[in-house]
Amino acid sequence: MNSAYNPEVMKPLLARTIVALTACGAASAAEDPFLLWDPATPVPAAAEIPAIKGVRFEVVKKREPKKDGYSWLHGAAVAWHKGLLFACWGHNKGSENTPTEVNQGRRSTDGGRSWGPVRMIAPNTKTDGRSHGVFLSHKGRLWLFLGRFGNDEKRRKYARLNTEAFVLSAGGDKWESRGIVAEKFWPCDEPAKMASGSLIMGGMIMPAAGSWARPGVAVSRPGDLTRWDTIPIPTPKAMQGIWGETTVIVEADRIVAVSRGSGRYKNALVSVSRDFGRTWPPVRQSNLPMTTSKPYAGRLSTGQRYLICTTNRDHGGRRAPLTIAVSRPGGKLFCRMFRIRNAACDGPGESTPKARLSYPYAVEHDGKLYVIYSNDGGRGGNRNSAEMAIIPVKSLAVPAAPKPLTPGPPTHGHTGSNVLSVAHGPSVHPGSRTQGRTVFQAVSGPSVF
Repeated sequence: MNSAYNPEVMKPLLARTIVALTACGAASAAEDPFLLWDPATPVPAAAEIPAIKGVRFEVVKKREPKKDGYSWLHGAAVAWHKGLLFACWGHNKGSENTPTEVNQGRRSTDGGRSWGPVRMIAPNTKTDGRSHGVFLSHKGRLWLFLGRFGNDEKRRKYARLNTEAFVLSAGGDKWESRGIVAEKFWPCDEPAKMASGSLIMGGMIMPAAGSWARPGVAVSRPGDLTRWDTIPIPTPKAMQGIWGETTVIVEADRIVAVSRGSGRYKNALVSVSRDFGRTWPPVRQSNLPMTTSKPYAGRLSTGQRYLICTTNRDHGGRRAPLTIAVSRPGGKLFCRMFRIRNAACDGPGESTPKARLSYPYAVEHDGKLYVIYSNDGGRGGNRNSAEMAIIPVKSLAVPAAPKPLTPGPPTHGHTGSNVLSVAHGPSVHPGSRTQGRTVFQAVSGPSVF
């Protein structure tokens, strides 16, 4: 018998072929985009995105270096606490991310229409800057978790990068440090409670001075906001060099991390944890375009997911327009996009076609979504003003998905139905930024979360 047809010869060849094909299939599957956006709806271009109805704009902190000496401002955050609206930001009279950085803020008694005096929250030390951070109103106290860092002997940035916690005094007149609570971590979004009882916040990890920012999260120890575990999200070798600022969406059975890409990776990067943020698969590209800016995500009281950044398909790396993508109530995929504002805009705030609108942060309160962001007025170098858009949540409404189809009795010789059903089961979720979920039957194709 010809050896080409000898079963004993063919067995190892067939085995190697199966292994190779399996490897190719796995590689192909790994390269499929992660589904953040509903593929049944094209991602809109900037000119196709509708404006939000009823949005109100306010200026939180105007850039005025001739008056206060501060040239750099970035990373504004906002929170409601005991009927007051608080805002804070990183501020620097020198250049970005240097030891002269401080955290300042102000508060409003009328929902952002007017603001009190700018107050120092966290001054710099002799060696370290204290920069922008995230708020948490928790058990009657207002917390602030911020990035603290310095330079090393070689003047490399981000040496000793850690998260420091501050708490507003009971009298509301001063901020008190609780010390370093997370190592090598800079938080980017409000801590949210998970079903495990711990809180999680997305951010970036800087393992060494002068290195690039890895995506990561910090998870609190049970019942203790002064001890957090820093957990990196693996980054493929090809993606090293990204600036991995991360935001998370908390669900009952999974945590979805959305990270900033780079000039090479023009879509949002995604990873999903199923053990309350303790382990993560490597980040991968999604099917949703997103510019190179810190994103901010969460879930509205309507059960809709949202993601704020610049996510039009033709963003080209620009930080405008500022957009919000939303899902259906209880949905897992973003399916509708709204324009918060263009670079050039009538009303309060700086307006120029070259303006960059970046680093958004949001909190929902009393039927409104308060979105604070940086506006550089076209100057570059993050020489920003801090501005705010107040959005009626009802203006972000998207109709619920059609009810699932169920098989009926056999007719005309048919014995059943081949329609896959989708079960929608809104349920309350633990995170302050999360509510509702959708359960999908297993189907083949690109990953969904």
